[in-house]
Amino acid sequence: MLDASNQDVQSTGYRSYVLAVLTVMYTFNYLDRYVLTILVVPIKEELGLSDTMMGFLLGPAFALFYTALGIPIARLADRRSRTLILSISFVVWSLMTAAAGLARSASFLVATRIGVGIGEAGGTAPAHSLISDYFPIERRAFAFGVFQQGVYLGQLLGLAIGGLLVGMIGWRQTFFVVGLPGIALAFILYLTVREPRRGTASVAALEEQNATAAPSVIETFRHLWQRPSFRALILGTAIASFAGTGFGFWVPVLLERVHGLSQMEIGFQFGPIAAISGSLGALLAGTLTDRLSRRDRRWLMWIPAGSVAFSLPFLIGICLWPNSTGAILCAIPAGLLGGGWAPAAYAAAQTIAPANMRAVAASITILGITLFGMGAGPQVIGILNDLFAPRFGDDAVRYSMVAVLMTCLLGALLLVWGATRILRDLPIEQATD
Repeated sequence: MLDASNQDVQSTGYRSYVLAVLTVMYTFNYLDRYVLTILVVPIKEELGLSDTMMGFLLGPAFALFYTALGIPIARLADRRSRTLILSISFVVWSLMTAAAGLARSASFLVATRIGVGIGEAGGTAPAHSLISDYFPIERRAFAFGVFQQGVYLGQLLGLAIGGLLVGMIGWRQTFFVVGLPGIALAFILYLTVREPRRGTASVAALEEQNATAAPSVIETFRHLWQRPSFRALILGTAIASFAGTGFGFWVPVLLERVHGLSQMEIGFQFGPIAAISGSLGALLAGTLTDRLSRRDRRWLMWIPAGSVAFSLPFLIGICLWPNSTGAILCAIPAGLLGGGWAPAAYAAAQTIAPANMRAVAASITILGITLFGMGAGPQVIGILNDLFAPRFGDDAVRYSMVAVLMTCLLGALLLVWGATRILRDLPIEQATD
């Protein structure tokens, strides 16, 4: 691992390579999360677990440790080598994913999910900080849109590989197959991604000067939390993630229970449609955000608000459509519209924050998204499934998911309100090009 010179950062080819490597890393980050969603039924049957316990495995077991360590690791990333932190984190979560294949009890599975959460706590905030130093503000939302492809590729691979392998080699060996390759990729990241000087891609000398000293976590949090637009961004995206992550983690179960699809059918029918549409939505939203926000920074929050609100009817359609064909087709507009909120929101957080606070700002954003998204969304749906099952049977999962999805409306309203305050909250050098 080497420090990057200013020439390296300005090189389009190398900058694109760094973004590609980070996106592959992020793909494995989500692959290791999502593979569990396609394995819920066989794990539940073998270990005799309830939906409430599976919801805990999908959500809180991972999210609580992820969020608890996210800010301390981000603080370290604002001072130390981000590429080293990313590489170590990559190794840890890959090993813990593979270790899940050794589980003989719910407690062992919980321990491995905690391990994955500990590893992945260092996998996103340092990457956000690196992207912000490799890409200037006018190209940052698109870069985050590319980086966001890791979510959809990870979801696709998790469903497809999990659905294919579980029937061939079982759920235990599936964890080995998806976990172990990440160790080799971590070394590639460490050896080839160079550490840029903080604030390198920023256009203002003031921001470059600010990048020389990172304030404490408390000072950073106080600075950001005093900005109403940042508060609205955190709360709005947390609610959107609560609904979206809960939905995403339980939709394979819905397709299996309600529509009778096999795990392989879910992986190869729903998986590609959801992943490709979401991927295109993220890229389109990133491009649109970059263009529109040059003229008016409020688009950094208007676009995620619209994405959250306009995708809601189609997400509900996936839950309530009477047959699998219609449900799967609803995933196309749901992905195109709903895939856009995260890149714009991440770019907004990085734009509101000065350069020497970006990793912590990213971590605070991710903390809200993860704690309320992964930490609460899957768990709440699992609890509601068990509560609704006596009345609705296998259809209980439909209504549990719809109940959680309706919270998207509040998230969208918060983001719209935040857009009314963002111009006065930006650092002076970020207010205009």
